[in-house]
Amino acid sequence: MVPRRYFHRRALWPLALICLLALLAADPLAFAADAAPDLGPTMRFGIVRSNAPGCEPICPEWISAEGSIEAGTPALFKRMLKTLGGRKLPVVVDSPGGNVEAALTLGRLIRKNKLDIAIGKTVFSSCQPDAKGCQDRDARYFGDVIDYGAMCNSACPLMFAGGIRRVAGEWAYLGVHQITTTYIRTKLQYRTTYRVVGGKKKILNTKIVSRKNAGSYKTYEMSKAVEKKLAAYLDQMGIEQSMLETMKGTPAREIHQIALDDMLAMKLVTSTDAVGLLTAASLCEPGRLAMNCREMPGNKPDGLTAIAAKPTPPAIEAEAARRDEDMRFVVVRGTNPLCNPDCPEWISAEGAITPQTPQKLRQLLAMLGKRQLPVVISSRGGDLFSALAAGRLIHEKKLDVAVGRTDFVGCDPGAWNCLAKEGAYAGLSIDAGVECDSACALILAGGMRRLVGPQARLSLYPMRQKQMVKAYLEEMAIGPALFAAIERRSVERRLEPGMMLKVGLTTSLQSVDALTGATICQAVPRPENCRIRPSANAEADAPAKL
Repeated sequence: MVPRRYFHRRALWPLALICLLALLAADPLAFAADAAPDLGPTMRFGIVRSNAPGCEPICPEWISAEGSIEAGTPALFKRMLKTLGGRKLPVVVDSPGGNVEAALTLGRLIRKNKLDIAIGKTVFSSCQPDAKGCQDRDARYFGDVIDYGAMCNSACPLMFAGGIRRVAGEWAYLGVHQITTTYIRTKLQYRTTYRVVGGKKKILNTKIVSRKNAGSYKTYEMSKAVEKKLAAYLDQMGIEQSMLETMKGTPAREIHQIALDDMLAMKLVTSTDAVGLLTAASLCEPGRLAMNCREMPGNKPDGLTAIAAKPTPPAIEAEAARRDEDMRFVVVRGTNPLCNPDCPEWISAEGAITPQTPQKLRQLLAMLGKRQLPVVISSRGGDLFSALAAGRLIHEKKLDVAVGRTDFVGCDPGAWNCLAKEGAYAGLSIDAGVECDSACALILAGGMRRLVGPQARLSLYPMRQKQMVKAYLEEMAIGPALFAAIERRSVERRLEPGMMLKVGLTTSLQSVDALTGATICQAVPRPENCRIRPSANAEADAPAKL
């Protein structure tokens, strides 16, 4: 009689199988490296309402999506979409990248829900998304958007491709590279149960009895299967295959920034407008309400409050207090009697680096036109992305930078009654005890000539977004030695003058006087930042003209 079920001991070896299987765990990362990359916080979503003055009670709203893309990110996005009840809000994304499969899922969700998308950073007012109990009616957060310093790298462009309208302004950064795939080997031991029927074995079931990690390895080129999947996705989203070729042609350890013209050619963007195209308060003007405008009658301002004039803030007199304010840019003219009437002028840049810093600098440079004035900077640091954007502005305009402070003569520009004379405030430059810390050093790196005198302080510390900082320094023609020196430090520390010069952060150990001193306008050739101011009776002394 044949037993119904048993383990045939003589057949145990071929039936209790020990197999080696290569399980694919696709993990395309923004910064491929042997060690785990630092992508920062995971992506978080929030519904944001514009805090633009005068837009209430009808203001635009958008979805803020900031952080790295992980396997669970699509589930969070689905949950947030359910709270909208079918409302179509544009997505404002700022991400270093992350998981490719998750990015594809996000892109498909965005396309399925017919949402627009733009590269931008949300600047929150009052409470932040990670603050507990931060809620006001149906719009959880209030804020504004900027595009300078915003990025969409690595896997993020795949998410971006899902938008109906895809907006990237000139100050946004979109970069791609090869995919890093991690293969994990797992050793599995099976136990097979079978029945012998008519002298033949009939397998009833197979069960895994043990699982052991057998190591892993990485590849830095996408497989044919992944390439086929990405090609099909891009074709589905209406994006040219040249984007995929750009990804394949960029090493995993690098980031290739795609220029706006190329993004248009790839059909990756539908508009090169700034992020405000989807979020500006003007979208909610009567008669032209956009889909993301929402009326909240309870937010209607009181008539008397709306027209009441805001009190003028008092002038800030203490230098320490002034440096802690948001960075301020003003044009300064040297007042040393030795220089009259031909005196040097410069841009004073003092205060904390904030998301508004690049825009302020951009406005001042636009006002100056083709004039190239050196930047005299003093800052304790601040927002990394804004520092990179400001540094690129300085580099684009080919400006020199020196660490120093401006002592204003007569009055401080922050005072309501302090007026510039012929476009410039009076002042003197000094570098004794002046500091340029952390992100400030990255602005300094954007200069053509970069001066730090022996009495000034310059310090750096290991930063997040390492690959982006490294790419920025390479863009500024500063070699890898500086980045390596930063990485060797565990805490913020002052950089020695000799080392600054050796690694290329400074081009000279001269003080700020080399750019703003009273006698530089007597040099040959004459510096471009020197300007002769006509005397008060110059017009009267001039010969008559017919």
